[in-house]
Amino acid sequence: MSGFKDGADALFILLGAIMILAMHAGFAFLELGTVRKKNQVNALVKILVDFCVSAIVYFFVGYSIAYGVNFFSSAEVLAAKNGYELVKFFFLLTFAAAIPAIISGGIAERARFHPQTAATALLVGLVYPFFEGIAWNHRFGVQAWLLQTFGAEFHDFAGSVVVHAVGGWIALPAVLLLGARRGRYMKNGGVAAHPPSSIPFLALGAWILMVGWFGFNVMSAQALDKMNGLVAVNSLMAMVGGTLVATLMGKNDPGFVHNGPLAGLVAVCAGSDVMHPLGALVTGGIAGAIFVWMFTLAQNKWKIDDVLGVWPLHGLCGAWGGIAAGIFGLRALGGVGGVAFASQIVGTVMGVVIAAVGGTLVYGMLKKTMGLRLDPEEEFQGADLSIHRITSMPERESNW
Repeated sequence: MSGFKDGADALFILLGAIMILAMHAGFAFLELGTVRKKNQVNALVKILVDFCVSAIVYFFVGYSIAYGVNFFSSAEVLAAKNGYELVKFFFLLTFAAAIPAIISGGIAERARFHPQTAATALLVGLVYPFFEGIAWNHRFGVQAWLLQTFGAEFHDFAGSVVVHAVGGWIALPAVLLLGARRGRYMKNGGVAAHPPSSIPFLALGAWILMVGWFGFNVMSAQALDKMNGLVAVNSLMAMVGGTLVATLMGKNDPGFVHNGPLAGLVAVCAGSDVMHPLGALVTGGIAGAIFVWMFTLAQNKWKIDDVLGVWPLHGLCGAWGGIAAGIFGLRALGGVGGVAFASQIVGTVMGVVIAAVGGTLVYGMLKKTMGLRLDPEEEFQGADLSIHRITSMPERESNW
């Protein structure tokens, strides 16, 4: 019977890994539809190569830092329990590889290809697994201290903080160090619109991410007998809440409409296993509001040229999700319990600080040694000379 359970668990988590792997196509099309046509090919190449680099560094370095496991045993040993440990690595790799995919959307249209590949290796190999091990594998005694001090560990079921907030807060220093795209902000204080090149591609990317997210959240149980339909329904409700609030606040803007559900899903990851569905609905709705408000503020007032808005979407909504788990996960608000608001605050702040410091160090070092930004000619033509250049296509006119 144990053999059947091992096989069922391996298949369960493998299907989750495949669903999240498909989400990377969603990242690609979301970026493809948002950037200008001249940068579409570069965006597609970057997402795929970043995933492959992530797989290598996470296999050899990152997974060991987070979980103390290496893959230098014989194939016979690795195949034990129907290869469960191997497919668990595959599953968690798809989370780790989301870090450069998130960052890619923020630095789009002016980042050099090879320095970003180097950044991917450092971030997925070192920075991300450092916090991943703290949150998900009890590294360095942080979780034990939180349990002793506040009565509960930091709870992040599917990565609102571990994946999304970390990715978004790494992206912020990268965006700031790169600077805005040429012509984006004028000397007289005006802002030049760079409308999405394809709303259908943007929408397709959002839909792929939405569907894959149910693997991202539900399969985070990592065993078939721990799977819970509560996670699926909470994900659905947060997605709905984020969409409706973003639609209302964004005045039917298609960019906000299709990022609203992603904001809700980012926020519900942490507490999707402990919230009541109504709590998930509120969590998603607040996340949709955070995204619209902070994206507009960052772009237009603070002049932060975060192309896809990954800092508000992942960084801020992810941090909100970590905190929300400590609010709507409480029994007093209909949740399952087992969470502490103070632990959620400490864990969330820790993730943000590690990400922001790590991102600043990595991108600051690369800026000084390799250079991060395309030269003016490359940026004007919309291609990095380090990859094959395809003749750029003219932008379509749009009032959006």
